[in-house]
Amino acid sequence: MKTSRQVNFFDYGAVFAQRREVYLKIFDDVLSRGAFIMQADLAEFERKLADYLGVRHAIGLADGTMALIAGLAAAGVRAGDEVIIPSHTFVASAGAAHFLGAIPVLADCGQDHLVDPESIGRMITPKTKAVMPVQLNGRTCRMDEIMGIAHRHELVVVEDSCQSLGAQYKGKFAGTFGAAGAFSFYPAKTLGSFGDGGALVTNDDDIAAKVRLFRDHGRDQNGDVQSWGLNSRLDNVQAAILGHKLDHYHEDIARRRALAALYNEQLVEIEALKLPPGPSDNPEYFDIYQNYEIEADRRDELRDYLFGLGVKTILQWGGRTLHQFPALGLAGDVKNTEELTKRFMLLPLHTALTDDDVLYVCECIRGFHGA
Repeated sequence: MKTSRQVNFFDYGAVFAQRREVYLKIFDDVLSRGAFIMQADLAEFERKLADYLGVRHAIGLADGTMALIAGLAAAGVRAGDEVIIPSHTFVASAGAAHFLGAIPVLADCGQDHLVDPESIGRMITPKTKAVMPVQLNGRTCRMDEIMGIAHRHELVVVEDSCQSLGAQYKGKFAGTFGAAGAFSFYPAKTLGSFGDGGALVTNDDDIAAKVRLFRDHGRDQNGDVQSWGLNSRLDNVQAAILGHKLDHYHEDIARRRALAALYNEQLVEIEALKLPPGPSDNPEYFDIYQNYEIEADRRDELRDYLFGLGVKTILQWGGRTLHQFPALGLAGDVKNTEELTKRFMLLPLHTALTDDDVLYVCECIRGFHGA
């Protein structure tokens, strides 16, 4: 098979080009007004995000990591507390606990690549203060089980929903189950800015008040310093862009789900692959497909083969999960996660991808497997 097209894992330029003229008008408008920090565009985006998720408060922050830190801190996590986090996640999840002086405790993932509630239960000790489910790849964890465990053990739940804005489980949005939920607007996210950005959402008035102080040096609306805080504000240009994107977010999610359905349709018969659930496989889930993460026999050979045909894939977290970074000093009973890292890979999936791109990727994969 000869290379007939180039399929990038993500195409930042193409995503910008989809609504280029609108974005340029937004830049011009915001810059012409000199509205850069904590202006009306931020307040409007926060209102839209809160309305979209059906929560009382949405607070724009500099990035998803700061949203996690702020959420844990506002929920009462302190130095010496243990926070249960899946090993199959980005380092920021554990880093948020670490930088509060808390101790990340690793849980295993299940067959769905998300944190296993049974593993959470095994990790609880008298020092456990919080659980951080990670709503990974645009899919929501089994939150009824997780919330039940948290309730029985009087634990705080702060969700890392950085990859799952709009995903639902049993009709409820990721990020809205626990005391607070964190989101990232990194450019490659389903709702991506043109730089870093994040938000924390909550229905708890006290948590919201603490996070608003935290993001602006501990200052209240009058400029009085009420507590220690940091500079972690979502800048107004990004907020204006995100506000526009949120207006069209349902279109982007529908496109991602359509692409995922096409992948599943084309690859379902290849026994050497394990695919993520399709969009219509289980009515309890509404997945947004931040990533299309598969498992593959002979994974590294498959990736090399695809690369040679112009198809770019990646290994999430560089192919390693938290327990596999010796410098972090984290370990746990994470046998399923360990095995998963030998098999997982991400196929291209973004809104600038065409059906023909996906069909070409699938043709290449079938060619590798002789299908």
